[in-house]
Amino acid sequence: MRARGHSLVEALLVLCLLGILCGLGAAALGPPGPGLGLAGGELRGALEQALLLARAQGGNVPVALSGPGGPIAPLVLPRGVRWGLPAAGIALPPGMDGPVQAHRTGQAHPAVTVTPRGTATASVWFLTDGRDAVCLRLAGDGHLTLLRWRRASRAWSRV
Repeated sequence: MRARGHSLVEALLVLCLLGILCGLGAAALGPPGPGLGLAGGELRGALEQALLLARAQGGNVPVALSGPGGPIAPLVLPRGVRWGLPAAGIALPPGMDGPVQAHRTGQAHPAVTVTPRGTATASVWFLTDGRDAVCLRLAGDGHLTLLRWRRASRAWSRV
């Protein structure tokens, strides 16, 4: 007569396989790393630093966030974060016409100028980690808007 049930070895083997599959699923579907949020904060900080520097010096300050071009150090992107938007799946923020160059390269203008009066060259920057994205919009009056695309909700939200 054959015993009913499973042996301890069989149960452990099934549990190990389930653990591996759950780990792989969590890695594929889990939340994005903190790199995108850090990069968005650094982007905002660099522009605010340029505004303060322009006021202190009483003159215009050029800012190039992705390379040399001014007194503000270029933004060093965390691992896994790059300029631009992923190829598909992310809509442009509300009220924004399709800036083809910013969508591809991550920036509408490679450099902007901030004035002592708080005005600036209007521009937009996009950063992505391949899943979510950050959009920083700089209006001509110097107003900064930081938006974050969250894939789970498929919408942009203010940060």
